[in-house]
Amino acid sequence: MTTPGEKTAVDWLVSAAPDPGACRRAWERDPLGVAPLPAGRLWDVLVLPGELGQATLDVLGPLAGRPGPVLADFGASRLGFFVPPGTASHWVGTGVRGVGRGAWIVLPYPGRATGGVRWAVLPDGEGTLTDPVLLELAMHEAAARAAVGEAQNP
Repeated sequence: MTTPGEKTAVDWLVSAAPDPGACRRAWERDPLGVAPLPAGRLWDVLVLPGELGQATLDVLGPLAGRPGPVLADFGASRLGFFVPPGTASHWVGTGVRGVGRGAWIVLPYPGRATGGVRWAVLPDGEGTLTDPVLLELAMHEAAARAAVGEAQNP
């Protein structure tokens, strides 16, 4: 059973697919509950290492109100922040991987448990994305907090 929020999230996500119906069928048929969607059309994804990614998400919440969608693997070793298209090709950052035009990303169906990936922040269905400037500020703040913590606990 899906909620209205999940339905609008699904509608928004599949609108990026070359064949939205095939994407919906893939979600229904895939035993892991995932489907590949192209990056670079409605969004790019910036993938951060787990600790930095989680700390960045913690900082980003108060800065952004509600950030755009955030994807996480179940081991929390990586978090992917959905940002405007074109961001990945211009992003320069150590340890941050950009997924943009020409790349595909495996996404879980919103609101369902899947194998391997999960939504840390669900898409809102309205196309809200994380502002890359705020994301960068949050990353710097998260890194600074980690450095202070390491300095206090050598």
